[in-house]
Amino acid sequence: MNKEYVGRAVIAGNLEGEAVVSRQGFNTLASFQKSAMSKKKEAICSDQNNPDVFGKNMTGKILCLPKTIGSTTGGMVLQTAADLGIAPAALLFSEKIDSLAASGVILAEIWDGKRIVTVDQLGSEFLDSVEDGDMISIKSDGSVSIKKQNTGDSRDRSE
Repeated sequence: MNKEYVGRAVIAGNLEGEAVVSRQGFNTLASFQKSAMSKKKEAICSDQNNPDVFGKNMTGKILCLPKTIGSTTGGMVLQTAADLGIAPAALLFSEKIDSLAASGVILAEIWDGKRIVTVDQLGSEFLDSVEDGDMISIKSDGSVSIKKQNTGDSRDRSE
């Protein structure tokens, strides 16, 4: 079953991809630092304080999160990850995007020509619904569709 949500397109684009989900504030510096500093070909989340995404590959994924947290370097970390080719393909915020994350995705596009499709204000129901591995479709108008993946998980996911 597909679920549809509509948010505000911050960096518009049409995109499909696989979800990686953080249900708590996402620390950009702690998450990308090790991969960026060692110039890895992919970004494996290094934030041990975020068990939702720790150890997961974020490169080319659709990162679903409530908000970013952490230091004022957050925007530059996103821009650097984009420049290195290890950024997520998209950021989907349940809340309003913060100024640091906004600056990072804008600078990535302006300075590096690297687009990180970004939609905010999707709501808490969006973040409650999406799971790692779900396929996400994003449209340039800010509409987002979640196609649930059959994980074989027997947990109740009633809607």
